[in-house]
Amino acid sequence: MDGGFAVYTDADGERVLREHFEVESRAIAGGWEDSWREFHRGVEIGRFWVGPPWEEASPGAEAIVIDPGRAFGTGGHATTRLTLELLQELRPTSLLDVGCGSGVLAIAAVKLGFTPVIGIDIDESAVEVTLANAEVNGAQVDARRCDALRDELPETEVAVANVAREVVEQLLPRLPARRLVASGYLEHDDLELHGWHRIERRTVDGWAADLLERDVS
Repeated sequence: MDGGFAVYTDADGERVLREHFEVESRAIAGGWEDSWREFHRGVEIGRFWVGPPWEEASPGAEAIVIDPGRAFGTGGHATTRLTLELLQELRPTSLLDVGCGSGVLAIAAVKLGFTPVIGIDIDESAVEVTLANAEVNGAQVDARRCDALRDELPETEVAVANVAREVVEQLLPRLPARRLVASGYLEHDDLELHGWHRIERRTVDGWAADLLERDVS
């Protein structure tokens, strides 16, 4: 919000935040525990409607119902939209979702016909939320905790990584996939491709997503 973050917390949380950030605080009315839901609205992305369980899907769109729980990602952010747009243009095959968050991309991949679909995240909460959302959507996703920059990665034909630019750049040399849909960074960011080349780039609202392919040696 205006270049910063809106954080709902208590006095202990505020103290921790002040150790790392410049903080301006104010008391808020009761009911804040549910008011965060106002920030999450359903969006249409190609053939899909992605939204929370308290909203109705758009008529004619295929619904992906996402309850974010404690994980990052509800489908509304520009990088998620761009990644899902590019994903819908690829031939379905095996897929790895690096940083699966709440499972939006992994679930969409299953609905597009990708199989098997594996989701990994360093946050155990994200793994739990991905599995729960996959079950709600009737999608078979193999989600597991994994450090993508340290652990051995599953080999798939396609991968998606909606993460920070620095993570994408570190991921590229060790990713056992032929193609990668990468996002999570700004339009002016220029990726160091490390043996990959760009096939397509899409941008919206200052954010970017790239379809990358591994160089053939």
